[in-house]
Amino acid sequence: MIIDSKCPLRGGALIALVILASCVQTTSNVRPMESDDDNAAQQYFQLGARYFRSGNYDMARERLHRAITLDPRMAIAHSTLALTYEQLDNERLATEHHDKAVRFEPKNFNVRNAYAVFLCRHERYDEAGEQFKRAVEVPENDNTELMLTNAGVCMSQKPDYEQAEEFFRRALEEKPAYGEALLQMSLLKYRTSEYLQARAFLQRYLASKPATSEVLYLGVQIEKALGDDRASTDYANRLLREFPNSDQARRVLQAG
Repeated sequence: MIIDSKCPLRGGALIALVILASCVQTTSNVRPMESDDDNAAQQYFQLGARYFRSGNYDMARERLHRAITLDPRMAIAHSTLALTYEQLDNERLATEHHDKAVRFEPKNFNVRNAYAVFLCRHERYDEAGEQFKRAVEVPENDNTELMLTNAGVCMSQKPDYEQAEEFFRRALEEKPAYGEALLQMSLLKYRTSEYLQARAFLQRYLASKPATSEVLYLGVQIEKALGDDRASTDYANRLLREFPNSDQARRVLQAG
């Protein structure tokens, strides 16, 4: 989760472009090794993925290029290389390798999700929504609630709140207690001034998930909007007690 700088809570609410969770998993879609080239390509890919995770993007790029030279259709290597190029601020090559990844393995929901997150980051919202939808449609996808929530966050950034809510509700149909979707629904309802629903979704979230300073601050703001001073104070006191050094606690103290 990352802070949304565009949020009306001035950074106090949460947004969930779950890019770390959506990065291509290095153990998925690994094909049986049938030749020395296959073996070498897999080894170069694994090395490149390790360098990527450690933040050494130049070394990651070099190893991943070796992998796709040996196996040009290795979708997971193209996807990880695309993520690497994004870190190196090369949007053109990132797009090129994302395109190749989904073309070579159209049913790989992980690479589609990674591409969708990339497109959303670059404000290509409609294209991102299409990639999210196609990822969710893959029958083998067992992370649909995560990808539907990603799609909802992306549409919130567009902003298209109606479509965002549709994605969040679909995520909750898949997994009713999915915390990220509950939290995003609370934030969405706050943004659209539907404060009673915002309260209800936040309460559902807190019934099963640990609080953070951002979540408690969202509670403060929702209850203020509802005019419930007691509930707002309760959230504020809990925020000050559990997260006294947080930015949100400082905001509460500054507001008196």
